[in-house]
Amino acid sequence: MAIRGVLTLFRSLPPHVLWGTLFCVFFGGCATVQPPYDYSSEPDPRKHDYVLGPSDVLRISVWHNPDLSADPVVRPDGTITLPLIGDLRAAGLTPNEIRQQIEQRLKTFVKDEAAIVTVAVSAINSYRFVVSGNVEKAGVYSATHFVTVSEAITLAGGPNRFASAERTTIIRTPSAGAAVPRRIPVDYPQILSGKRADEDLVIVAGDNVYVP
Repeated sequence: MAIRGVLTLFRSLPPHVLWGTLFCVFFGGCATVQPPYDYSSEPDPRKHDYVLGPSDVLRISVWHNPDLSADPVVRPDGTITLPLIGDLRAAGLTPNEIRQQIEQRLKTFVKDEAAIVTVAVSAINSYRFVVSGNVEKAGVYSATHFVTVSEAITLAGGPNRFASAERTTIIRTPSAGAAVPRRIPVDYPQILSGKRADEDLVIVAGDNVYVP
């Protein structure tokens, strides 16, 4: 009875739908439909102040106090060391937040006038991400500026001949309070065609761009 029901269903289908269904079943010719995803909910680090990470290099200047100026490197434990002040947490903070902390600490030592401090990032070394799967040169990559998904895949030499680039996935480190990484579906060919520019997300440090 079950087989008879299936045959009856097939006979009721229009010819173009019937042949399309049979092609999908026997030849796997139907494209995989990605689940809906709100790409606008993902962060764009270019729109915010840079957040420091290990190995980044700072240039800190204290006006009229060259002996207090320094070019510290953010250590693996996330701290920097400055004259008089000593160790200071830097990883996870912006240059402006670091500047405020330094000015507050220096009030103990510089009493004649308010310390005028400038903090700049002279070298970005903590922006690293992974491109894995069926690309020409899988590995860990770094850049001195933010890159998008398409740029990251280009750095890895592009998809190889075995790739199913339309099923690319960004595996993103869990945000605060999240238990597991987010898996963001990306249709790389559609990005290149200009049809899905919204999927060409900016890569966040720690991302893994996986091309199956």
